[in-house]
Amino acid sequence: MLPITAYGHPTLKKKGEEINADYPGLKQLIEEMFETMYEDNGVGLAAQQINRTIRLFIVDATLYAEEFPETKDFKKVFINAQMIAEEGDEWDFEEGCLSVPGIREYIRRKPVIHISYYDENWDYHKNERFDGVAARIIQHEYDHTEGILFVERIPHFKKVLLKGKLKDISTGKADVDYKMIYPRLKRKR
Repeated sequence: MLPITAYGHPTLKKKGEEINADYPGLKQLIEEMFETMYEDNGVGLAAQQINRTIRLFIVDATLYAEEFPETKDFKKVFINAQMIAEEGDEWDFEEGCLSVPGIREYIRRKPVIHISYYDENWDYHKNERFDGVAARIIQHEYDHTEGILFVERIPHFKKVLLKGKLKDISTGKADVDYKMIYPRLKRKR
């Protein structure tokens, strides 16, 4: 199990660097990311969330398959992804994040995306289209590779209301049953 970087950690604010097929331990890293995501009940996980500043994220949206059929068997690896376009009228959907435990907020995003990326076999997918919940999950994880957290997309007044909770998360006052790396945890001397 890989520890999750908590809100406030500087790695979460860093834009990921592109990697190549020779990135050390990439296959094992991807396997460990999936194991960590499943253990922590997530549907996506980006490298920044495991304290790495590379352009890598994974998704498995099958948890949503009953409610959103397009997510059935939707399991993918995105390496060096580049968003090409986002289309349509923005819609609200409640999002959460393993790096920001205990906080869920409605975020507005466009329903259709076009993205280019390499998969785990280094096959290139050019301008691939995704829509609905699948697009939403990809957008959330893609944001991580750009150094953006979902709480930065909520209205300012709501963020002000969450300030105390966000500070608590960054100082280690989070009720989670998975390992986390806290940026402001006071250490006993």
